[in-house]
Amino acid sequence: MIPLQSGVLRVIGLGFGLGVMGLALGACAADPREGYAHVSSHDATIRTVAVPIFQNPTFSRGLETELTDAIVKEIQRSTPWRVAQDQSGGGANATLTGTLTGSNLRRLSLQRNSGYVQELAVELTVDFDFKDARTGKTLVARRNFTASDAFVPASPVNERLEAGQHAAIQKLAKDIVAELRSGW
Repeated sequence: MIPLQSGVLRVIGLGFGLGVMGLALGACAADPREGYAHVSSHDATIRTVAVPIFQNPTFSRGLETELTDAIVKEIQRSTPWRVAQDQSGGGANATLTGTLTGSNLRRLSLQRNSGYVQELAVELTVDFDFKDARTGKTLVARRNFTASDAFVPASPVNERLEAGQHAAIQKLAKDIVAELRSGW
């Protein structure tokens, strides 16, 4: 009798599991703008994206190259799009252009005994435009788009400024690419 009961329980459990999964899938929308969906939230008509090097009128040189590189890698990692080899935009379906408008340090905490800075945040601000190269229509435009990340320059950690800049760039690239989704 015991083997029969465990077989019946197994069938009931399997039926219950399939029923719950069916309800969960039935609750998903066909369009990502209407709720959870099993389709990409990126524009399906775009196949290639050109990403020219961002402009950088700030005094923090070199960040524009690192930011552009991080954005290209994030597009390749998290979208169905291919990054065009010709970054001038020729032949690409869309172009992402931008300007690094600010690079600031913000004090987060001080050491109690000495008053020296314990923790700093690197705050990067950009303006960017994502345009459909076929129509010239702006798909996404953001101004004063900001990301920041903290680092600890004080002893015993002694992190360098570049560590904070790198972390802020990675976060900013991820946030920018997330903004390129359609229908948000």
